[in-house]
Amino acid sequence: MRWRVGVLGGAALALLPWIAVLALTLRDAAGWVLLDLGEAVCLAGAALLLHRGSGLHRLFAAGAALLLVGDACWDIGSSATGGDLLAALGMGVGAELPLAAICAALVLRRRRPAALAAARPVLALAA
Repeated sequence: MRWRVGVLGGAALALLPWIAVLALTLRDAAGWVLLDLGEAVCLAGAALLLHRGSGLHRLFAAGAALLLVGDACWDIGSSATGGDLLAALGMGVGAELPLAAICAALVLRRRRPAALAAARPVLALAA
């Protein structure tokens, strides 16, 4: 669980400079900025709640997965051929979709009741 918190939190932090780049370089960047800001908030919320052991992390992880898959599909679908398409494919396959898969796995993961997680099976051997 610890590595998932680090990955989600690190991805949320990594999005912040990217959001600034988008805001400063793209004309009409409000939609992209808000999309990536939503991704960052969902990733950070999932990381924080997962760290605290709250089952509510699933809501944030589901939101992040949805936004990340949508972002990857939109980037790839709206890219022209050539370098833009390669960059979109690289970001989608290398970052957005794997991160969405981690989030989806967190959403679908079964939670063991605390009593079962704490108890260890004991084997009684008859002598």
